[in-house]
Amino acid sequence: MASKLPPAPKNLKAPTKRWWKAVVSEFDLRPHHLRLLQFAAEAWDRAEQAKEAIRKHGLVFTDKHGQPRARPEVNIERDSRIGFARMLREIGLDLGGSDDSRIPRLPGTE
Repeated sequence: MASKLPPAPKNLKAPTKRWWKAVVSEFDLRPHHLRLLQFAAEAWDRAEQAKEAIRKHGLVFTDKHGQPRARPEVNIERDSRIGFARMLREIGLDLGGSDDSRIPRLPGTE
């Protein structure tokens, strides 16, 4: 009997939901892994939101003293990418196809 896969959180964007489904269908994740996966997915979405704002408004703005400053979205994107990578590392999904994976793959996904 196949177990039901945990659904993607409703607040995720469509591409991130597809990624979530791919991950949970391949790995045997425990509840704490799913929480970290959710954090990773939300960080991915946040980085994408920041990237879109940067695309729309540019990387810098001029402050009230006429000095160029990085837009806040630049830091948001960077921090979200770092958070995403850290969550993957914490879950153990950063090891690629290595047999040293800390999370077992579901049967038939090797």
